[in-house]
Amino acid sequence: MTSRVLIVDDEANVRKALSTTLRKMGYELLEAGSGAEALEQVERFCPQVMLLDLRMPHIDGMDTLRRLNERKGRLPRVVMMTAYGSASDVMEAMKLGAFDYVQKPFDLGQVKQVVAHALTQGELFEQGEVEQFLEEEQANPNGTSLIGLSPVMQNVYKLVGKVAMSKATVLIEGESGTGKELIARAIHANSPRADKPLIPVNCGAIPENLLESELFGYERGAFTGAVHRKQGLLELANGGTLFLDEVGELSLSLQVKLLRVLQDRVFIRVGGIEAVSVDVRVIAATNRDLQERIRQELFREDLYYRLNVVPIRMPPLRERKEDIPLLIRHFLAKYGKEAGKHDLCLSAAATEALIAYHWPGNVRQLENTIERAVVLTRGTVIGQEHILSPIQENTVSEPTTGLGKISYEGRTMREIIAQVEQEAIAHALRKERGNKLQTAKRLGISRRALLYKLQMYGLDSAIDERD
Repeated sequence: MTSRVLIVDDEANVRKALSTTLRKMGYELLEAGSGAEALEQVERFCPQVMLLDLRMPHIDGMDTLRRLNERKGRLPRVVMMTAYGSASDVMEAMKLGAFDYVQKPFDLGQVKQVVAHALTQGELFEQGEVEQFLEEEQANPNGTSLIGLSPVMQNVYKLVGKVAMSKATVLIEGESGTGKELIARAIHANSPRADKPLIPVNCGAIPENLLESELFGYERGAFTGAVHRKQGLLELANGGTLFLDEVGELSLSLQVKLLRVLQDRVFIRVGGIEAVSVDVRVIAATNRDLQERIRQELFREDLYYRLNVVPIRMPPLRERKEDIPLLIRHFLAKYGKEAGKHDLCLSAAATEALIAYHWPGNVRQLENTIERAVVLTRGTVIGQEHILSPIQENTVSEPTTGLGKISYEGRTMREIIAQVEQEAIAHALRKERGNKLQTAKRLGISRRALLYKLQMYGLDSAIDERD
């Protein structure tokens, strides 16, 4: 069946140019010169995609979209067309269920890609399901990074759906804060193992001598204090999924033992001699360049290929900025509800600033910024003044140093202490050339405490990491 595309614009020359281009792709084209005419066309011809101009007389694109949402039945995926590119308009359109947007003057190649994407890869987000998806994510305490309609995220969703039903080992690569654990949970939740446990392990947060006994368990008498046999995380995950976060931090000796698990599905408890069989799916994640670590002889090449059966790359937030308005909306609703503040919104200037920022800490840093803004704002509108300070403080490339640079006016003691702490961590990281273990020693805190603070402040992906 030929796909129908409805072009809605009050300028006849725009409709003609788009119709000529899209007709060559084999689509059936419909045209409307106003919002009212567009609603009639939808009722009569049921197009799959609507290209809708934002600025039109009488009923503009936003009002047309609102009226469209009031109707029942299958509705077209709406791609907004705008010559203004206002972040607030984009956010409002996405909030109302728009699938995507294109900016005038058109790049006709981009228009063709967006329409094709809406027709062939938009199955996850049928019209009206955006709200449902956001509500489900909001109800899920771990549901933060899996929000987005951008093409790169649609590709991730598609790959997750395919790999979930298989038994293949998965390697998720991406910067800190991009949502790698959420992808692992999504794979597990959609797999035949969903009714069995998913056991997460942070390989970089547990000392090597403890990690082995945590993973493989131990026999009675294996070491001082081992008064009885203990099951390891591998056994606890039997029938389910083991998620190895920061897998690049594993020591070479543990890599050998993990390789045996992947090859033979057996392992030996610490202090034991009996091989234990296990049925577990392994999903690994890393923010390291594992191939570079292989060249440095810090990671086994044979283990890499065992883990990298299905690679999934989580894009950094700067590569999917069109998702920022949806993420903002989600975090505003989440933290507004927690704080008892309803009907919160961002000013246009604040939204523009958030979209323009490069987000070295990715979605986690954006979430921290919105949470802090919700706490600090007294009214219902979050302005630029509520979000610029946290953004600047989370930027490691141009840190301030010394208490003399801190602004005390209108700030709580907790905020001032947080800035001092961030600057102290950034300063120590520079002095130790990114070595986190030495940084922790310099600061007089444990490595685990340092990792927690790096994540909390969104600093962990903005440094040259070494251990």
